[in-house]
Amino acid sequence: MKKIVIIKNRSDIGAGTRGADMGIDAIEIAAINSGSDYFNRYDYEDVETVNEAVYEKQQTPYAKRIGKVLEVCVKLSNSVQHSLRDNSFPIVLSGDHSSALGTISGIKTAFPNKRLGVVWIDAHADLHSPYTTPSGNIHGMPLAAALANDNLERKVNEVTPETNKNWEGMKNIGAISPKVLPTDVVYFGVRSTEEPEEFAIAKYGIKNYKVHEVRYRGINVCVSEALEKLKNCDLIYISFDVDSLDCDLISKGTGTPCSKGFDQEEVKQIINKIIESGKVTCVEIVEVNPCLDNKGNAMAETAFDVINDFTQSLEKYCLK
Repeated sequence: MKKIVIIKNRSDIGAGTRGADMGIDAIEIAAINSGSDYFNRYDYEDVETVNEAVYEKQQTPYAKRIGKVLEVCVKLSNSVQHSLRDNSFPIVLSGDHSSALGTISGIKTAFPNKRLGVVWIDAHADLHSPYTTPSGNIHGMPLAAALANDNLERKVNEVTPETNKNWEGMKNIGAISPKVLPTDVVYFGVRSTEEPEEFAIAKYGIKNYKVHEVRYRGINVCVSEALEKLKNCDLIYISFDVDSLDCDLISKGTGTPCSKGFDQEEVKQIINKIIESGKVTCVEIVEVNPCLDNKGNAMAETAFDVINDFTQSLEKYCLK
């Protein structure tokens, strides 16, 4: 029988604001304050970070700290890969969302012949490349790297040779590129995008279940449809960015808060219904930033509520 292992990746160098590196500790504090022994139940692993890179002068403005982000993604990939090969189920707690590339790379390296589906629960598409990014923050690029999509049709930036080299390195972690097919990606809650991302979404026909659609048509209908879309995938990875939640309802304790999102019960239902497919092989939670929380530790408390809830589903459907 599989066992859960928690992988803690306290890296925030892919984000535009500091503080997501403390999100994991904030989630643990939320668990302690709720009286839960959750973090005593499972083995865990800490991924070595290079957060000191935030003090270095930037030489790659369209992919800030890309060499260090690549380094962290490789380390996380190795951790996820070893966990899966050890017949464990990794729950990944990360700082910023650039980590998702490392997690996806680890899954593909562990199972190179398996087709991987991605359910991306997020306010943002994270489909920029260094050639299209308006900010240079790599937490807006992990899915593009996993898809090996430069989106050169919408190129606006001239990147340095160093950026190009490291971007190619990101796309090729584990010597597998692309790691995911566009047909095998489903969004839930994406509502803050730029034109280059919208172009890529339309070009590849990536389905985005917006908040109002999920509420109008119903969670069961939308998730069933998503699973039908991913029916040819052997495995599913769920990436949950807490900015998919409504920042006005929950809190602004995340790097890029966004209004008109899901509430926590909706996210719990979405994740649990996907887990019921039995195909989920890894879940990741990202972008809790207690430094930005305007309601104490509310975002971390909400994230822990979601984690604690879906863990029960994992134990029922995915740990056999």
